[in-house]
Amino acid sequence: MGIHVVMGQILNARGKFGAMMWTPVLNNVVIIVTLGLFIWVYGTAENSGMKASTIPPEGERLLGIGVLLGLVVQALAMIPYLRETGFRLRLRFDWKGHGLGKAAMLAKWTVLFVLANQAGAIVVTQLSTAAGKDSPVDGTGFAAYANAQLIWGLPQAIITVSLMAALLPRLSRSAHEGDSGAVRDDISQGLRTTAVAIVPISFGFVALGIPMCTLMFGSSGTSEATNMGYMLMAFGLGLIPYSVQYVVLRAFYAYEDTRTPFYNTVIVAAVNAGASALCFFLLPPRWAVAGMAASYGLAYAIGVGVAWSRLRKRLGGDLDGGRVLRTYARLGIASVPAALLSGAACYGIGHTLGQGVGGSFASLLGGGVVLLGVFYVAARRMRIEELNGMVGMVRGRLGR
Repeated sequence: MGIHVVMGQILNARGKFGAMMWTPVLNNVVIIVTLGLFIWVYGTAENSGMKASTIPPEGERLLGIGVLLGLVVQALAMIPYLRETGFRLRLRFDWKGHGLGKAAMLAKWTVLFVLANQAGAIVVTQLSTAAGKDSPVDGTGFAAYANAQLIWGLPQAIITVSLMAALLPRLSRSAHEGDSGAVRDDISQGLRTTAVAIVPISFGFVALGIPMCTLMFGSSGTSEATNMGYMLMAFGLGLIPYSVQYVVLRAFYAYEDTRTPFYNTVIVAAVNAGASALCFFLLPPRWAVAGMAASYGLAYAIGVGVAWSRLRKRLGGDLDGGRVLRTYARLGIASVPAALLSGAACYGIGHTLGQGVGGSFASLLGGGVVLLGVFYVAARRMRIEELNGMVGMVRGRLGR
């Protein structure tokens, strides 16, 4: 994974962004094949009665080898693209004068960033595990929390990370040249462009969280998958500040400032851990972990406020905040009726067809169509320019 990231950053610096975006697909293919082999050998969770805690050592080795092989394939697929740019791998031992000392200083704060993040995650893991054991209902512990979070973070990984990977080289050049206005404009563009997708998707998680989880995890039990859906709904709106903070922190990295993101992560981790502890002690075990999922978004909302203030001070003025805030507000207004009508359609279909595979798929499909349709109509009527720009780009790619 580390080699893949380094190779990807080299390609990004040379203006080649495609390889880093599609090579993870190879990793996914290998993992899907591995999971298929696992099911072929051991059967589904419903048929075998196997849980994560009862997977035999041979099964763990199979899964581990599959994950490792996927990462290896993902990294090796980058090499032809590097060679096309003229980059050649060769050993060098003249280490002095190549910025390794500076890189080590920057990496120090990055390591502390990871440790602070993990410290908060450990607290939440322990609390959610304890709450799951105390709850009389299945699907309300850490495993459900982790699965819901995995689904919730997917749009961030596909949309926000991909866009900022393309913008970061330009951001870095502007920061190096001392052009704070260009840095501000790029951050504003990144925030407004990602918002067109992230805002309605976050509301979509609130409206469609249950059929998403019953479709994907229904084999473990409808009740357990439904409870996981409640957690996905609780995570939902937190995707907005989570995405915003990711974009804002890219500006500090462009200035080679890794210390500020570390301090910001300490604040986020502390708020997340503290709010999760309150959920553990104040909410019934049935809902405690869902409260922790909501706390995750709350922590990032506070983190965004702190990061935004520090970046504005760093750039010496306005961050195009008024324009950014208007875009998010208008997208939110367009998303509210879309989510309400989508949730109503989803509930009606699910109540009629049940929560099996067919019913969950129909609920998700019907609710998704309503969500996208209502949001698009509302956003077009509000003349949200970022949406119009995205629609124009898609039509241009399709030749229409």
